[in-house]
Amino acid sequence: MTTSTAKKAGLSPAKSAFWAGVRDGAPFILMAGPFATLFGVVATDAGLTLAQAMGFTVLVIAGAAQFAAVQLMVENASIAFVLLAALAVNLRMAMYSASLVPYLGSAPLWKRACIAYLNFDQTYITSVARYEARPEMPVPERVAYFFGVATPITPLWFGMTLVGILAGKAIPEAWALDFILPIMFLAMVAPMLKSLAHIAAAGMSMIVALALVDLPAGTGLLIAAGAAMVTGALVEIWMEGRAK
Repeated sequence: MTTSTAKKAGLSPAKSAFWAGVRDGAPFILMAGPFATLFGVVATDAGLTLAQAMGFTVLVIAGAAQFAAVQLMVENASIAFVLLAALAVNLRMAMYSASLVPYLGSAPLWKRACIAYLNFDQTYITSVARYEARPEMPVPERVAYFFGVATPITPLWFGMTLVGILAGKAIPEAWALDFILPIMFLAMVAPMLKSLAHIAAAGMSMIVALALVDLPAGTGLLIAAGAAMVTGALVEIWMEGRAK
């Protein structure tokens, strides 16, 4: 929604930004719904009660880490390793948070706390793309936009997790809902590959992950993530050196 359109509709700039975020976040419900349902099914199969599974999804609200933790529980991994794996998978959230500081760092503390809770892949990637495209946006509008992106996704994530818990046994295995996860990440990450360093990091992660696919408990993914970060950093340094 443009500023002139918002004025015609009688909306304040913050409300206009919020509804723009809702509009941009809405397409993600097509992937988040099945993904959350799948988590409910997997959590139930892993032996979690309804309260445990819902508590997990509400407190953590990070799909990939949730799946990694539950998978390790199924494989009877130690609590320490479960926590370590979940933390490793979610380390990208620390990078997301650091990246958001220039855009949202001056927002009130309670709003930053809410943003920290709602800072997951979809809200981060969509919001940063908006902030980069419109650097003139004031902080209140950036905050409103971020909350707008989260609005259609977060309640659906909780609700569909509950559906997966309650109706998981009735969902045919042939539906293979687990294909949603890689498709969702590809759809989000592909538009972000804007430099040689990004492409090199993505390529390295694929090569290492495929080479180590037989390692237990997703260990190969953790190694691939580290290799990708090192590769991206080295390529970035090399590119900066050439530019001087």
